Amino acid sequence: MTEETPRRPPAREPAARTYPHALPVVPVRARGLTIEDADGRRYLDCLSGAGTLALGHNHPVVLEAIRKVLDSGAPLNVPGLTTPVEEAFVTELRHTLPPGLADRARVRFCGPAGIDAVSTACALVRAATGRTAILGFAGSEHGAGAGGQPLGTLGLTGRPLPYPQDYRCLFGVGGPHGAELAARWTEAVLDGADTPVPSSWPADAHGTPGACEGDAAPRTTPWHPGSTMPALPGLSDTPGLPGTGADTAPAGMILEPVQSEGVIPAPDAWLRRMRQLTATRSVPLIVDESQTGVGRTGAFWAVEHSGVTPDVMILSKAIGGSLPLAAVVHRDDLLDAGEPAPPPGPFRGNQLAMAAGAATLAHVRHQRLAERAAALGSRLLGRLREFARNFSCVGEVRGRGLMLGVELVDPEADAGPVTGEAPCSSSEGSGATTGVPLPYSQGGGVTRSAPGPYPAPPPRPPAPHLATAVQRECLRRGLIVGLGGDAGGLGAGESSVVRLLPPLTISDDQAAAVLDRLADALAAVARDHSRHRIPQGRHHSRQPRPRGERQHETGDPAEPAR
Repeated sequence: MTEETPRRPPAREPAARTYPHALPVVPVRARGLTIEDADGRRYLDCLSGAGTLALGHNHPVVLEAIRKVLDSGAPLNVPGLTTPVEEAFVTELRHTLPPGLADRARVRFCGPAGIDAVSTACALVRAATGRTAILGFAGSEHGAGAGGQPLGTLGLTGRPLPYPQDYRCLFGVGGPHGAELAARWTEAVLDGADTPVPSSWPADAHGTPGACEGDAAPRTTPWHPGSTMPALPGLSDTPGLPGTGADTAPAGMILEPVQSEGVIPAPDAWLRRMRQLTATRSVPLIVDESQTGVGRTGAFWAVEHSGVTPDVMILSKAIGGSLPLAAVVHRDDLLDAGEPAPPPGPFRGNQLAMAAGAATLAHVRHQRLAERAAALGSRLLGRLREFARNFSCVGEVRGRGLMLGVELVDPEADAGPVTGEAPCSSSEGSGATTGVPLPYSQGGGVTRSAPGPYPAPPPRPPAPHLATAVQRECLRRGLIVGLGGDAGGLGAGESSVVRLLPPLTISDDQAAAVLDRLADALAAVARDHSRHRIPQGRHHSRQPRPRGERQHETGDPAEPAR
């Protein structure tokens, strides 16, 4: 370390940059999962560059690919021109694409950020269809729009569609039943209906209201035939497409297979339903794989879990092998109606990012790291669910593969029918809860099973102040985690979800260390909350220097990357 290396983020950092304030670490060296700061403290990094580091920091295959380009004398940025490096990247990318798209895919490079790829994809489907409206879903991120607001929160058309989820289901039921309600709402929007869902709930072939794919047996809904659907906050009561008639379809629909902000996986059956609804109406389906791609969710691309083949895929983050790169992949016949303007941006020909990306894609594919992410992620999710049972300030844990989230909630708020809990304290030794048995977990958090004919218990309010406290306690224990979440995209739960995005190369021992440190941090926040309530509100003030671990103290050295 030189004398000029700062030992903490400088005071001149603007308040708008949240990472230096929430994570006062000055990294000087990194390898795999491990970061070392200017004071010799070492941290396990489960932020992974906001998901850009599929192989962790400075993986040997990535460094080798970068050095090869540098040593060759090749140009470093050639926007719009074909190069051997670009050809190698596209060839490797085609090897990984979902069946049905790989053989007929065209690749468009654009500016290096995810928002550039979103803009390119939207321009593409508008040119292909001659239409303008783009449908999005509440809670989606899709890059930052004007003022830093996520485009999905703005709904693209200004009217976001309901995204299915269990814990904060807008329809109050969760599970396959809630997903079916969300799908029918979307179907009504696509058909230009004046009301989102028929007030007289249609019966299925068995005469039972509300049966849907994935149900073990037909069920009734909380809103029986003849009842009226409730008003849903944040969603329009008349969701017809703005500025269009009932017979005018949108130019496209964009969705995330796992919502990155709140780490909310979409049910596979619902994704298949969205594919069916869009295909039968000739509406291009855009799937944003910016955060979920390159093995993150346990499949190389998250759409593969459901077997869906989208018309357009948005790729960024990990495809650059830690360097900025974004691209749009689409069917070759999508542009029969016309060609859009070339994607803007002078940095769409980043040769170092393409080389690093090709090396990353090949390594993940050859080493079967997506399969490992599925197996390890399943084990981690099982451990995290114990946290929901042991700590009443954990509302829900969720995720897929190595994309995991822990939602923090206000333990002193009303939790509906669940009774007998101690505020934000460990449930161990507190005695069994009392009351009428329900088809839900009776512990601190809600672990969903089949919802049956009853509405889901109302979730507690999100607690971003507790999530911030957990992030701070994790940092003190040598663990870096991210925050996100927006309570279904309705603005009620900003940054209430602790997000874990470890690199796909994380070892079993390192994964165990991550869980141990997270559990210790949760216990510390629970104890502090029991003694004196942690004040609510945003915490962007500078945090005290973390204890971390000095290099000679740590038991988690950087392991050789796979």
